[in-house]
Amino acid sequence: MTDWRAVGYGFVVIFLVGAIGLAAPGLGQLTAGLIGGFVAGYVAKGGLARGFWHGLLAGSLGGIVVGVLLWLAIAVVGLAGGPVGGAAGALTGFGVFLAVVLVAAIMAVESAVAGAIGAVLNN
Repeated sequence: MTDWRAVGYGFVVIFLVGAIGLAAPGLGQLTAGLIGGFVAGYVAKGGLARGFWHGLLAGSLGGIVVGVLLWLAIAVVGLAGGPVGGAAGALTGFGVFLAVVLVAAIMAVESAVAGAIGAVLNN
């Protein structure tokens, strides 16, 4: 059974550390995924599989939300540039969205591993 409270805590940590990671060099999105996944697994308790699952959910949710927000921001800025800017912004935004989805998949896997470690440490 999924502990959505643990997933929520992990997601919030991923979002906050990711926002700080944008401003602080060396503390990027991958660090956010590791810390958030660890928190999700630690709060979920249980064994390796339970921590892995909760870290995976927190990491994938964080990556997808960030990807959608970034894609929407680029599309809106592109639309403000008129017809040519809108077309270029939408295409560029879609490319960025695909790149962020790839990063989200990577973040989900690393969050899952960190979640498994967090769950084992809390046992």
